[in-house]
Amino acid sequence: MFTATFLYAIAALAWVDRSSSGRVPLVSSWVVIGLLLASVAMFVGLIQRIGLLQINRMLNFTGDQGRAVIETVYPQLDLPATGTRSEEFHTLSLTQTVLHHSGPEVIQKLDIVALVDLARVNGGVIELLAAVGDTVVIFTPLLCVYGARQPIDEAALTNTIEMGEERTFEQDPKYAIRLLVDIAIKALSPAINDPTTAVQALNQIEDLLLRLGSRELEIGNFRDRDGQMRLIVPYPAWEDFLLLAFDEIASYGAQSVQVMRRMKALVNDLTSRLPDNRHAALHYWEKRLQSTIARSFEDMEEKQEASVEDRQGLGVPRRNSARVQG
Repeated sequence: MFTATFLYAIAALAWVDRSSSGRVPLVSSWVVIGLLLASVAMFVGLIQRIGLLQINRMLNFTGDQGRAVIETVYPQLDLPATGTRSEEFHTLSLTQTVLHHSGPEVIQKLDIVALVDLARVNGGVIELLAAVGDTVVIFTPLLCVYGARQPIDEAALTNTIEMGEERTFEQDPKYAIRLLVDIAIKALSPAINDPTTAVQALNQIEDLLLRLGSRELEIGNFRDRDGQMRLIVPYPAWEDFLLLAFDEIASYGAQSVQVMRRMKALVNDLTSRLPDNRHAALHYWEKRLQSTIARSFEDMEEKQEASVEDRQGLGVPRRNSARVQG
């Protein structure tokens, strides 16, 4: 837009006082004014886009994308779900295996309805072997078909799997957490050493985990309108989300009092707010964090300080609820 405005203005000069008319073409003047106004609008938009690169806005944007995916993909716990993963279909004969035949690509989206319809029409069960967010390379198995009366058209099957060069948020609830974790561990690197940014990332991660923990995560089985199981899709379990959210941050932030305090508050907040079926994995991570603190801090006073729950990391501690171990 900026270049077009400049070039048009230069070209319009050739028509000023053309043939000694002493006039400036009216249309050219209005076009230049229109392009100038458009350039100003584009400049304002550019400044706003640059503002999105601020860390707080980037964290909020990533968290918003994750919240939208969770709302779309996972039903509430009190709503009927598709059921837990079943292995009964493995008693059926394997009739078809579909492989990936091009270069490395990321699975971005699945057409669940189309896959169920293909399985129903052919009387079989389709098992996806690669999840949304996986990168597949040549000869990677994409799916298997069990018990079908005849092989399903391979092009029809692969058309239900949308692939691209990079991961997207659309059906990938782990992607938002992955990006937030990446921001946190980069902030904790020796070159940057910014634990406050890691704490801000943990704020967004806690919100996403609270939403996930209150949703039905066992949604991998899809049935047709007659109630017959037709499609099995791998989805991450609660333990998978916790591993992704905690493992690397706890490792890179093991010697940061601020990060350890925030993570302890995060785990205990999740335990107090989520249903009982989420507590076992959270108790495991509570012990893991305490073990990390005991291993990372030699000084007893620092060890005790790192063991205190604090939502700000270094802010208002909750000493009454902290379980400090020597």
